[in-house]
Amino acid sequence: MQADDLDAFEVLFERYRAAIFRTSYGLTGDRQAAEEILQDTFARAWQRRGILRTDMSPLPWLHRVALNLCYSRLGRRRLPSDPLDSTAAGAVHDAAPRPDERAERQELRRIVRDGIAALSSKHRSVVVLYYLHGLSLQETADVLGLRVGTVKSRLHYALRILRDRLVDDRRFGGAYAPADAAILAAAEAEVEVP
Repeated sequence: MQADDLDAFEVLFERYRAAIFRTSYGLTGDRQAAEEILQDTFARAWQRRGILRTDMSPLPWLHRVALNLCYSRLGRRRLPSDPLDSTAAGAVHDAAPRPDERAERQELRRIVRDGIAALSSKHRSVVVLYYLHGLSLQETADVLGLRVGTVKSRLHYALRILRDRLVDDRRFGGAYAPADAAILAAAEAEVEVP
C-alpha cells in the first residue's frame, strides 16, 4: 500500500472491518464501543500505513490493536456483561424448532453469553478468537502474541470455568450435568456476532 493510497486503504478497511468489529463486540459487549474501537483501530492503521508490510496479512496486527483498545476500555470502566444483544441472539435459526426447544436454547445461549462475559479478559479473548472467529490455535496464538500451549491452556481453563458455572447456574434448574457437555459445545458453536 502506497503511503497515501486512499483506495487501497479503503479495500483494506472493507476486507477486515467485520473481523475487527466482531472481536471488539465480543470482548466489550457494547455495539457503540465496538464501533469506536473499529474506528480507532483503522485510524491507527492509517497513521502507520507506511510501515504496514504488504507481504503479510495485516489481520494479526489489526486484531492486536483492537484487543489492546478493548483492554484499555475494559480497564477504564466495566461495560455491560452481555456480549451479544437480542438481535444477535435471534440471528441463529434452527430448522423449525418447537417453541419450548427455542426457549430452552435461548436461555442456554444467555447463560453461556453471561459465562463468557464473566471470564477474565485473557480467557475471554482466546474464547472469542477461537470459537467466535473460528481461528486455529496457531492463528489465535499469533494474534495474541502467545505460544500455542498457552492458548490451549487458556481455552481449557475457560471451558472449565464455563462448565462449572453451568453446573451451578440456578437458571438452569440443575439440568446441566458434566455428561451434557455436548449441549455446552453446541451452545458455544451457536454464539455468533453479526
